[in-house]
Amino acid sequence: MSDSTNPGSSGFQRWSERAMALCLAVMAAAVFLNVVLRYGFGSGVAASEELSRLLFVWMVFIGATAAYPMGQHMAFTALLTPLAKRPVALKAMSRLVHALVLLSCGLLGWGAWQQVVIGMDSRSVVMAYPTALLPLPAFLCAVAIGAMSFWNLLRGEVIDLGHESEVE
Repeated sequence: MSDSTNPGSSGFQRWSERAMALCLAVMAAAVFLNVVLRYGFGSGVAASEELSRLLFVWMVFIGATAAYPMGQHMAFTALLTPLAKRPVALKAMSRLVHALVLLSCGLLGWGAWQQVVIGMDSRSVVMAYPTALLPLPAFLCAVAIGAMSFWNLLRGEVIDLGHESEVE
């Protein structure tokens, strides 16, 4: 995670970290309250499980979107490191990787959007929220990462090989 006091950290990065922390805090509180009520008093909050599942899905996709511009997704640097001394080959391979990421985002976005459309007419069992809220973060994540990858492809961005581990 980035340092929120660092003036170089982006507004999106700070927003995403706060959103993930809020999701985690609400999930932890809901589950803790449910456990205490079930084991201590023989009853529980029915919405706890649905709320935790919904927040977990959102937290994962917010985190995935925030990790992409920082280069924290799988980079396969072991495959690209031999090309480090051949800048033309490295640039070509980087373009291929960005194009494959863009293709993957297109496929993920298309499938997630289909699920959003299907979920608009149905409601969750306990909380009665539109079930379209479950696949929506996958769609938004695919759009955001796809846009970043497209931008990197247009600029000819070379993949950073300075990762900590050789094989990720």
